[in-house]
Amino acid sequence: MSELLTADRIEEIGNLGSTSPDPAALVAELVGAVDEGRVADPDDTGYALLVAADILAQAGDLADALALATRAIAEQPDEDAYARAVRGGLLLRLGRSDEGMAELTALRPLLETNPNATYLVDELAEAGHTDLALEWLTGALDAILERTRTQQHESEDAQDEAAAMIYGLTQRRHTLREEMGLPHDEYDNLADRLRAASNHALDALDDGPATLLYWPQAEFDALLLRWPALVDSYPKTWDEHRTQIERALVEASGLGGGDLGVVAGTAEGLAAFAGDKPVDEETLDGYADSLDEVGLTAWPPGRNDACWCGSGAKYKKCCLPRSRS
Repeated sequence: MSELLTADRIEEIGNLGSTSPDPAALVAELVGAVDEGRVADPDDTGYALLVAADILAQAGDLADALALATRAIAEQPDEDAYARAVRGGLLLRLGRSDEGMAELTALRPLLETNPNATYLVDELAEAGHTDLALEWLTGALDAILERTRTQQHESEDAQDEAAAMIYGLTQRRHTLREEMGLPHDEYDNLADRLRAASNHALDALDDGPATLLYWPQAEFDALLLRWPALVDSYPKTWDEHRTQIERALVEASGLGGGDLGVVAGTAEGLAAFAGDKPVDEETLDGYADSLDEVGLTAWPPGRNDACWCGSGAKYKKCCLPRSRS
């Protein structure tokens, strides 16, 4: 029997993409595994087809890419939003504008509820509809910020989700406006402020093996309650904190960083480490170093492994998408 196609192999093929000397062979490997029922995790069937579609699209074979994206939707109809967005973008690029816009417009509400849904505007921009992509991003931000102003009694989870949404949308909008050569506006300034809040995590990547100090949810709350002076060093919500850690690790990896990982801190542990010393950036870095040998969690985990943040969910369903929003 032929070898099973694992999630790691699918990701490896996706990274090779059209830079491979034989992209057709990669597509054949992916589609063949799906046809023969050799995908190790059935949940990755659509993933395999979409990676194959992306390779074909990069090679200019939009029609065959569209066929695979359409098949991905049929294979996994319960989790088809991304596949539908890819299909919509391909339809636009093939000149089937009415069909493509209908597909993407039906998904547009996700921009206000799903932190990962900026792939919708990526598809629009790729197809040359940058003005519309910017309009959708701005409209989603307007709606979310209005909702946070008017719904004062939202749950903590809802507030965390809104914070993650605002971060992702402002960053993607800011990037798009820079690509379009547009001057800064109020939302661009907000994007800059939110990005600056990530510097604490990024600073830890300067020297040697990159280990980031991460605070589980209860410890994050306890940390800021015990040392209010640290409020300006961290984002307002735990969800944004773990999002920043994930993005910082992705950025470090993209810059060639190796031996990446996180250590989970505790408020009591920091208090014992600091003693009479002030709890500042230097103390936090020293505390993180003290945890390296006893509590290091290597990053990234496998797509189907438990997420590094301790949520109990699979990485592919938890923090992995945060780096793509």
